[in-house]
Amino acid sequence: MDPVSLIPTPDTIPVPWGWFQLLLSLTFYLHVVAMNIMLGTALIAFFHSLKKNHPGDTDIVRDISSQLPFTMAFAINFGVAPLLFAQVLYGHFLYTSSILMAGFWLSVVPVLIVAYYLAYIFRLRFDSPAGARPFLIGGASLLLLLIGFIFSNNLTLMQRPEVWHRFFSRPDGWLLNLDDPALFPRYLHFVLSALATGGLAIALFGDFKHRRGDPDASRRIHLGLGWFSYATLANLGIGIWFFMMLPAAVRDFTTPAGKWLGIVLAAGIAAGILAIVWGFRLRVRACLCATMTGIFIMVIARDLVRASYLQPYFSPADLVVTGQYSPLIIFLAFFAAGLLLIGWMVKLAFSTGRAGS
Repeated sequence: MDPVSLIPTPDTIPVPWGWFQLLLSLTFYLHVVAMNIMLGTALIAFFHSLKKNHPGDTDIVRDISSQLPFTMAFAINFGVAPLLFAQVLYGHFLYTSSILMAGFWLSVVPVLIVAYYLAYIFRLRFDSPAGARPFLIGGASLLLLLIGFIFSNNLTLMQRPEVWHRFFSRPDGWLLNLDDPALFPRYLHFVLSALATGGLAIALFGDFKHRRGDPDASRRIHLGLGWFSYATLANLGIGIWFFMMLPAAVRDFTTPAGKWLGIVLAAGIAAGILAIVWGFRLRVRACLCATMTGIFIMVIARDLVRASYLQPYFSPADLVVTGQYSPLIIFLAFFAAGLLLIGWMVKLAFSTGRAGS
C-alpha cells in the first residue's frame, strides 16, 4: 500500500509556515524545561525516599513535595501551545497517529489527573506516615513516565506513514510504535534529560539559598549537580545510541538537511560537555547557561529530525497560506502578556518564600 494514500489533505494556514515553526520551537522549549524539572525532581524525590537519608536530603525531598504541584501546572500549561502549533503544521500526521493509538491517547487525561492527585497527597501528607512517601511519589512518577511514553509513541508514529497500514489489521485504536528502533533510546534520552534538569533545579535553588546565607544550602548544590553531571554523562551514550537508531536517510550528513543536523548536534554535544565539566566543578550558574543553551539546540535538532522523517511525504512550505495576519498579532500580544504575568507570579512566589524563611 502506498503510504501517501493514507495521508489526509492538510488544512490551509493563515500566515507563512515559518511563523508557526518559530512559535512551535520557542513554546516547546519552555515546555520541555518545565517538564524536565517536574519529572526530574519527582524521580529524584522517589529515589531518595526509598533509602534512609541524610536529614538534609529529607529536607530536599520535602521541598520537592511542596513545589511539585506547581511544576506540574507549569509543565501542563506550557505544553498546550506547542501541541497546538504542531497540529497547525503537522495536523494531518498528528491527528492520524492519534487515531491509530486513540485508546492510549485518550487515557492521558485521566492518568494525568491521578498523577496530579498523588502529587498533592504527597505534599499534604508528607509527614504522616513517612513510609507512604515512596508509594505516593513513586506512583506519581510512574504515571508521568507512562504519559511521556505515550507521547513518544504518538510523536514518532506520526513520522512513519509507511506503518499506518497496520490499522487495517487492528482498527481498535490500541496501536503503538514499538517496532521503531529509535523509540526506546529516544524515550530514555528524554528521561535522563529530565533527571539532569531536575538535579540542576535543585542545585540552582541551593545556590539561591547559599547566596542568602543558608549554611545547609551547599548540600543541595552537591546533591543536585551530582544528579545533573552523572545523568548528562550517561545521556551522551544514550544520545549516540538514539542517533544510530535513526533511519540512514536522516543520518546522512551529505544532504543539506543532514549537514545542518550535523552542525546542530555538534553544538549540542559541545554544550553538554561544557555543562558536565562545570557541573563537576560545582559552578551552578555556568552550568545553567550551558544547559539552557544545550536544550534549545536539541529542540532545533528535534525539529530537523522530524523534517527529515517527513521529507518524502510533506514539507510545511507546501501548505497553502491565506494571508490572515490578525489572529497571529492577537496571539503574540496575549503570549507576551502571559509571559509577563508568569514572570510576575514567579517573582511573587520567590519573595513570599524569602519572607516566610
